[in-house]
Amino acid sequence: MQVFLCGEEVDDIWCSIYDAWMSRLGHANVRIEPAGCDPELFCEYRLVATTPEKAAKVTDSIRQKLSEELYEFAYKAALSQERYRADRIYRFLIYAFHYGTRVVTMLQIPAVYEVFRMDRNLGKEYDHMRGFTRFSRMEEGILLGKIGPKNDITVLLAAHFADRLSGENWILYDCNRKKAAVHRAGAGWVMVQTDTKEWQDRLQKATDEAEYEELWRAFHTSIAIKERTNPRCQMNMLPLRFRPYMTEFQ
Repeated sequence: MQVFLCGEEVDDIWCSIYDAWMSRLGHANVRIEPAGCDPELFCEYRLVATTPEKAAKVTDSIRQKLSEELYEFAYKAALSQERYRADRIYRFLIYAFHYGTRVVTMLQIPAVYEVFRMDRNLGKEYDHMRGFTRFSRMEEGILLGKIGPKNDITVLLAAHFADRLSGENWILYDCNRKKAAVHRAGAGWVMVQTDTKEWQDRLQKATDEAEYEELWRAFHTSIAIKERTNPRCQMNMLPLRFRPYMTEFQ
């Protein structure tokens, strides 16, 4: 068994799929696993080199030979929190190139169902984060939003807020993955790694959160009806894991 080891980013996954497919060893004789996994006996391990050329070839093949919808389907799965998502997407694409676009309806196939399940899980979190993400104004006038999603959805949220806050300079920071989407007013946005000391110092600068915290507390107190307090219902509507990043719960 030939095992291809890949990184966590989408391009890493596309390149691992490219190498596995082009190995010509047979789909049953190859497997894709995340780098750092525990080795098994009788397996040969190969570290995948990520290049823009290989990633582009996989992207173009899916878009041109299948459809834009199937590419989006696979792309969102690549943003999933699932550790072994690369191999599942690889298996899904094997069926996709065989059956075409109707493969998305074949949920009886385990590989198709797994990608469908990852997409559904990511979609639910994305819908939550669109409503729960909060921005505070930094000293320089830049809006800063901090999130801690399970799935790697910062790029999807950035596209959403680029439309909603197109006239603002803002930073959307993923605390779990130490990366951020940086948007310039009236222009586009880019993804940057923020694990350097310079970025960490910048992200720790004071914001206007304290002012908004007081406003939210006053608002909640004024509209609250003590007799109707229902913590269990509140947790269903707003899970606890989102609250550390929301101004009104600081």
